[in-house]
Amino acid sequence: MADITVMGAGIFGLSVAWTCAARGARVRVIGPGGPGAGASGGVVGALAPHVPEKWNDKKAFQFDSLIMAETFWASVAEVSGKSPGYGRLGRLQPIADEAALGLATARAATARDLWQGKAEWRVIPAREGWAPFSPTGYLIEDTLSARLHPRRACAALVAAIRAKGGEVVTSGAPEGRVIWATGVAGLQELSAAHSRSVGAGVKGQGALLAYDAATLPQLFADTLHVIPHADGTTAIGSTSENTYDDPDSTDALLDAVIARARAAVPALVDAPVLARWAGVRPRSRSRAPMLGAHPLRSGEFIANGGFKIGFGMAPKVGQVMADLILDGVDAIPEGFHPEASY
Repeated sequence: MADITVMGAGIFGLSVAWTCAARGARVRVIGPGGPGAGASGGVVGALAPHVPEKWNDKKAFQFDSLIMAETFWASVAEVSGKSPGYGRLGRLQPIADEAALGLATARAATARDLWQGKAEWRVIPAREGWAPFSPTGYLIEDTLSARLHPRRACAALVAAIRAKGGEVVTSGAPEGRVIWATGVAGLQELSAAHSRSVGAGVKGQGALLAYDAATLPQLFADTLHVIPHADGTTAIGSTSENTYDDPDSTDALLDAVIARARAAVPALVDAPVLARWAGVRPRSRSRAPMLGAHPLRSGEFIANGGFKIGFGMAPKVGQVMADLILDGVDAIPEGFHPEASY
């Protein structure tokens, strides 16, 4: 018999399951489509912070999670024998004009306080090579951003859970305490029960290019993430589509993303496209993760709504959900409780 059953094998479900298994719980994960079958099976893998200003619980939670990430993913890699492709290599962003330059400089000062000396945000001169074009001649460089390969990270989590004696299966009956981490389907269930939108799916499209920048920082330019992976590929993405006909197909919107990435980062101009990806990400009405007691299922739990920041939030989500489920300790920010999205 399992102590914990997690319904859903995306990044939130797998991270909660792994954290519980690492603490000695017997874990079962049930994901009908297999691990990372939905939004967590993408290609981008940007673990990037919010700007260091107007601090709130969401930004603080994300900061804690990004700081935890190195230890979290190193443990997963050690137990699983598989690399999630994690690397805290920082990020570069162009600065568009004098107003943005002043704002970026001010944020460097607030980061010294808010980031507690654990990471830096600074303004540096622009450079040639692996960097976005910057109209002002300056870039923002932060040392908090990291990257991983989403598919490899999910595979490593599955292997780590199994190494601890857990199950990751496509069907079966839930046993023990149950956590629902079912992404868009879970949001749809909540919306139907409350007769209004509690959250929705937002389609994203991304691409994988044949360009090796494995030891270099990620870039953020023209609202796009450009992520060098450890395997010698570079990912770019993504779109945010509230309306769409086919959740799993790529189209001209991705062509435009690729063209914008090539224009913003000259190093990518001739890089061949290796793969194209599309999927739907769960966004709660509050835009924060939904964590805690399940509002429809008495005695059960929910972990949902990791829109765009699911991989970055995953280590901390695993921690607070394991604290709640295993120890009865609720350290979840108030704004993350499901009722905040009603």
